[in-house]
Amino acid sequence: MTRCRLCGSAELASVVDLGATPPCELFLTRERLDEPELTYPLHLRVCTSCWLAQLPPLIQPEETFTEYAYFSSFSTSWVEHAREFVEAAVDRFAPGFVVEVASNDGYLLQHVAGRGVRCLGIEPSANVGQAARDKGIPTRTAFLDPETGAAVRAEHGPADLVVANNVYAHIPDVVGFTQGLRALVADDGWVSIEVQHLLTLVELNQYDTIYHEHFQYYTVAAARRALATGGLALVDVELLPTHGGSIRLWARPEEAGGEPTERVADVLAREKGAGLDELAGYAEFAARVAKVRRDLLRFLIDAAEAGKTVAGYGAPGKGNTLLNHCGIREDLLAYTVDRNPYKHGRFTPGTRIPILPPERLAEDRPDYVLVLPWNLREELTEQLSYVREWGGQLVFPIPSLEIVP
Repeated sequence: MTRCRLCGSAELASVVDLGATPPCELFLTRERLDEPELTYPLHLRVCTSCWLAQLPPLIQPEETFTEYAYFSSFSTSWVEHAREFVEAAVDRFAPGFVVEVASNDGYLLQHVAGRGVRCLGIEPSANVGQAARDKGIPTRTAFLDPETGAAVRAEHGPADLVVANNVYAHIPDVVGFTQGLRALVADDGWVSIEVQHLLTLVELNQYDTIYHEHFQYYTVAAARRALATGGLALVDVELLPTHGGSIRLWARPEEAGGEPTERVADVLAREKGAGLDELAGYAEFAARVAKVRRDLLRFLIDAAEAGKTVAGYGAPGKGNTLLNHCGIREDLLAYTVDRNPYKHGRFTPGTRIPILPPERLAEDRPDYVLVLPWNLREELTEQLSYVREWGGQLVFPIPSLEIVP
């Protein structure tokens, strides 16, 4: 990557270099354990012209999202988050037609349909899209670009509300995707985008959310510039706790945009105060990342030498960045468990740690459970409360190592 994918500048500065890893969602079957894995550089840079943080587009979305291992509905808190959003949005806008881009398994649109509102999902992964159709949610298997947006609009009419949750970071063609959003939405409609906030990623050492599926990482300032490339105006922003700290961007077609709210100005001021519009704001991030790695490895090595057992909980994409960056193998983490049956019997990419059903924890009673989806801390602390029955402890690696009795 020699130029910024948003503004075209060649002025890209290093933020953190995590080495080379395989794609984080390409879980291995047992039959593939003796086969080589391709690895790709995982080096985050920031454009010093528009301040969009980004990875080189070494992997195309078709390589990851044609068949996908992530099903949104396996997170109880995320489904509830979607339900609350839908209830508020339907009450506020009374939309006649809602489109969700990257609609996954219907986790959100099931609530739209439940309110009697016409809806459509656009989902590139055939397997998770089929799961949505099995729920009765109309779903088109496609990647969003200007042509797809225009085709959906021609067939179904413009959408009063377009939702794009946790996808704006997943597309290398930011401009084309944004133009696709504009093609979908009515001239007086609304676009809601949720994406991880670069501010919290940097401040809270959330480096494990850096992986090849995420092509860019947004401040509100950078997101506003990106939206403008498609003719969309940012009019409001909400700060959310999801995924360790996200932003919900509310945008409208430029002709209907109007003045942005005070919340936009407030968050822009916070980002500027953190120095994210200058290189100084990123200067210490790599050093803090290195400390997270050292602390986790020190804990795992000490536990192994003390004869303690450690198992993992979850097999999320972020967990695979952490495991690969730390070089963790079965000698330090015997296995991890996950609620998603798709992953059972498979192995984590790169580190090749077995993934088992959650019931295995109660059978083995490990001394420690390393929680890889740390962003679901409240939900998982409750789900894993039974670990205390045998004196087990939960371990959270991010933002800093914490052992919870």
